[in-house]
Amino acid sequence: MEFELAEVKKYLENRFQKEVKIEEVKQLTGKSTGAEALKQFGYGRPILVSCGVGDQTERLVFHRVRSNAFGRERDDDRVAAVWLDFRTFNRLPHHVPAVDLVLRSGEGKMESIHGAEEVLLVTAYRPGRLYADDLMRIRDEGKMQPLDIKRAEKLAAYLAEIHQEKHDEPRLWRRRLRDLVGHGEGIMGLTDSYPLGLSYATERELRSIEEMANRWRWRLKSFTNRLHQVHGDFHPFNIIFEEEDKFWVLDRSRGEWGEPADDVSCMTINYIFFSLQRFGQLEGPFRELHDAFWANYMTVRLDEQLQSVIQPWFAWRALVLASPIWYPDISEDVRLKLLRFARKVLSTKRYNFRKVNQYIGIGRS
Repeated sequence: MEFELAEVKKYLENRFQKEVKIEEVKQLTGKSTGAEALKQFGYGRPILVSCGVGDQTERLVFHRVRSNAFGRERDDDRVAAVWLDFRTFNRLPHHVPAVDLVLRSGEGKMESIHGAEEVLLVTAYRPGRLYADDLMRIRDEGKMQPLDIKRAEKLAAYLAEIHQEKHDEPRLWRRRLRDLVGHGEGIMGLTDSYPLGLSYATERELRSIEEMANRWRWRLKSFTNRLHQVHGDFHPFNIIFEEEDKFWVLDRSRGEWGEPADDVSCMTINYIFFSLQRFGQLEGPFRELHDAFWANYMTVRLDEQLQSVIQPWFAWRALVLASPIWYPDISEDVRLKLLRFARKVLSTKRYNFRKVNQYIGIGRS
């Protein structure tokens, strides 16, 4: 990404509210000057711009955060890093001052946003009902309607279709694995959030889930071919049905590329979750929905590896659903079965979606 000298000049004139004469542009970490320095700046090297403002010379250093494999893989990582620098540099004695926060548009324009305190997201509105309402109705009534199967199959086909698109970036694949285990929203963040002294989740049991999941991380590191387009948080509270089978998805999370098993586990464990609340196992209408989802997904997109890599994502989602913070009103029995499911699945080389009840400790599935 190259920066135009004319845009730098416009930014400086807006900043100083005076006509500006650029006197020198040079790299601070190399020998390039002028337009060449601006071109190299696109690769993360800071540049010094000296300019005449009236009878004074002002000097400013422009920094960009370069994409790297150390938590700077995504655009949002780099934005967060710049934001943090701007908010903290001036709070430390003797630190070189941060004087502005600058936005560069897709058209190459530069604009100050130094006065910002917070970034807000604005989206469109779509009417409808949460898919979770369907599952709660089935849980409460113990039966389903023909439309329920149609919707499960529609959601499965949607995932299978978006998962067709692949992305080749091995370091991002490793990042997704690392976040799965170690991020605050991942497995370690969840285990840290569990209060001490719980009868259904001892420190030893939670630690064992972390340790098994990290072994899976090492096992899957070389599976860089698994990086595909994903939603990242595909659960029933993030789906709105506007009409019979017309739906919208909400709150895509953790970037656009990841493991398809993330989305598949996120939805299918919810069929298990709601069934546990009604039947104590995967049974009846939830078994039909669960199996229909799996069957339709595999029909649209046959993925031979999926059931050999899905285990740590199931463990993560089980920790969310069993959490006393996220779901304070479910029974201890449901929590126990979810955590048992997590440990059992993590110790299974190939997941079999027809053996869910064995994984939760209920006889034969």
